[in-house]
Amino acid sequence: MEKDLNLAVLIDGDNIPSRYVKEMLEEIAKYGNPSIKRIYGDWTKPSLVKWKDVLLKNAITPVQQYGYTTGKNATDSAMIIDAMDILYSGKVNGFSLVSSDSDFTRLAIRLREAGMTVFGIGERKTPDPFIVSCDKFIYLEILHKTDPAESTTIKKEKNAGVDKITPKVIDLILSTIADVEDEEGWAFLGEVGALIQKKQPNFDARNYGFRKLTPLVKSLNQIEIGTRKNPKGNGNLIYVRAIS
Repeated sequence: MEKDLNLAVLIDGDNIPSRYVKEMLEEIAKYGNPSIKRIYGDWTKPSLVKWKDVLLKNAITPVQQYGYTTGKNATDSAMIIDAMDILYSGKVNGFSLVSSDSDFTRLAIRLREAGMTVFGIGERKTPDPFIVSCDKFIYLEILHKTDPAESTTIKKEKNAGVDKITPKVIDLILSTIADVEDEEGWAFLGEVGALIQKKQPNFDARNYGFRKLTPLVKSLNQIEIGTRKNPKGNGNLIYVRAIS
């Protein structure tokens, strides 16, 4: 994915805890320049008080949206309308939709149909339809850094949230290697990772306790690791193949 994208970051304030904001913006910066940053919610509600403390520090523009009808989420509608206005303005070429709400599934699909790159960010409770409608989906829980002041108990709870590498995950990696392997069975790991992302937008080595895909793959007995000289520069490229 391009790293010079101009991104519109749209946050569902009713749906995302404020404690994730710093790590979330740091993550978004890896994929592009967040030129527009807006958060939507009814700022008369006490539940959004914590967000108010971090908005100025992070240059996020609050958008007020009153809940006109009980049981209806007016915030979602305001965010969707703004997203379409931004799309037609031509000022960005990507979006980061920050929510755990499946109501944004159709929006993500529509933005991608218009040629936008769409990054979804939300909690693990996010429904699958929204996840698969994005180019890449990132779980907030893997971004949150443990505060040194937090108790050992809380740290253990965070570690317990790491997913196990299941046979299904291994099959996904092995089948993707097979999709791009050369005649000798070797596949460039960068190409493997890119294809896995297309197949499963929420795939991330950090979900399994690894910082990158390389150490995750090295931990698997079913895969052999090799290197080849980079023809375009210094260093080596990592290649992988299934062990028969």
